[in-house]
Amino acid sequence: MKHFILSFSILFGILFLGALQPQMSFAEERETKETFLAQAGQDTNAEHADVEHSADEDHGDEVHHQAPTWLVIPFVALLLMIATGPLFYEHFWHKNYPKIAIGLAILVVFYYLFVLENVHNPVHALAEYIQFIALLASLYIASGGILIEIDKKATPFANVSLLLIGSVIANLIGTTGASMLLIRPFIRLNKGNIQAYHIIFFIFMVSNVGGSLTPIGDPPLFLGFLKGIPFFWTLEHNWPAWIVALILLAVAFYFIDKKLGKASEDEIELEEITYTNKFSLIGMKNFGWLFIIICSVFLDPNVIDGVPAIVYDGQKFSYLREVIMLTVAFLSFRFADKRAIEGNEFNFEPIREVAFIFIGIFGTMMPALELVGNFAKSPEGASLITHNTLYWGTGTLSGFLDNAPTYLNFLAAAMASKGADINNIEQVRLFAADGFHDSAFELMAIAVASVFFGAMTYIGNGPNFMVKSIAEQSGIKMPSFFGYIIRFSLPILLPILILIWLIFFAFA
Repeated sequence: MKHFILSFSILFGILFLGALQPQMSFAEERETKETFLAQAGQDTNAEHADVEHSADEDHGDEVHHQAPTWLVIPFVALLLMIATGPLFYEHFWHKNYPKIAIGLAILVVFYYLFVLENVHNPVHALAEYIQFIALLASLYIASGGILIEIDKKATPFANVSLLLIGSVIANLIGTTGASMLLIRPFIRLNKGNIQAYHIIFFIFMVSNVGGSLTPIGDPPLFLGFLKGIPFFWTLEHNWPAWIVALILLAVAFYFIDKKLGKASEDEIELEEITYTNKFSLIGMKNFGWLFIIICSVFLDPNVIDGVPAIVYDGQKFSYLREVIMLTVAFLSFRFADKRAIEGNEFNFEPIREVAFIFIGIFGTMMPALELVGNFAKSPEGASLITHNTLYWGTGTLSGFLDNAPTYLNFLAAAMASKGADINNIEQVRLFAADGFHDSAFELMAIAVASVFFGAMTYIGNGPNFMVKSIAEQSGIKMPSFFGYIIRFSLPILLPILILIWLIFFAFA
């Protein structure tokens, strides 16, 4: 557990060394990087001079741009209210959570704008939020117009099969698309015997772990693709951990469902039902809308030259992709088969809840991510960066922050510790190609942890909240924020994540 303890020292160091100025360590990788720069036709000495000059400027403006440690309080307060609100003051929380989330976000954003005089971070947070919510909303709405009916008896094997199928589909239409497509059929399949553990394992497998093989699968991997990581890199490197994790989760669910499902059936006397074992599908045209959404994710100006973009601070921000997604969301609902909409009991409350909650999360988590990143890039933090500490550091924060920006933050820190820059697409590709010492392995640790640990809490990944909301609307009593962690994440998911670490990272 040595590396496990070291990884948490990164988090502990935030509280005491968060104000340290980021430093770049070039010594360990100087030879590899200079070779790369020479091949790219760049002047290494000039770049070093620019880096030093930039560092001096940053140091001179530190008081204006560095977030103080206490600024993480609004983020912590929001997390605590998300955790305790539905449990202790449910009526107040459900009535006022939009105001609370937006209010706390405005507090932090205004501090950045008017006290730190830092426009850069809020603009990036806004851009990431728009990308995030456009993708989730379009997938949610388009999937809501597809009704899947399965006339089959719910057995542990049937349930496991559906979860595994959903885990594969998640790599094709994203964890959000797969979750929204299959959560209602999964609930209907288990009608009369649906319990919280069914939904939790659905979140574990379909909404998170399943989408580990493609950039489309999960938002962190998609952001990595936009930064320059090759499309098939995740498939090549993540598939062994993906298979092992899904097998372990499937076996655990099978035995839990076999025991608890049977016990529940014994308590409820039902009339004998004849099943046709048939599968029906209404709303086929909405698969076309899903296809357009998936194709549009590649329309990024940083990847394809000529794609319209908003240029700010030397960086291109996509807007065409988001316009297409939101347009498809409107059209897919406007022209959806009404039988599918009614059969799914479709409404906008789950995506509304996600939209407001994550406004608060994206707005308030900027200081937390900044302090973690700065410490990781400092000499003290850089000395702790290994594939093991990256696995546990990325994973821990991915469970309590949104896993997409956490992935980018730790990737930036890992690259900076080797003298590379996440904003240089060629250096990102070199990092993914193992151009630096153990860099591909470190990237694998970041990628696997960000996706897998996103299932640790309701807020670790966007689909988690939507699945929970749909389940509650269907009358399923879901555990509270802490109940989810204590009853399911710690006793079931965490041991599997430790096994993944032991098998793939601990002794490498």
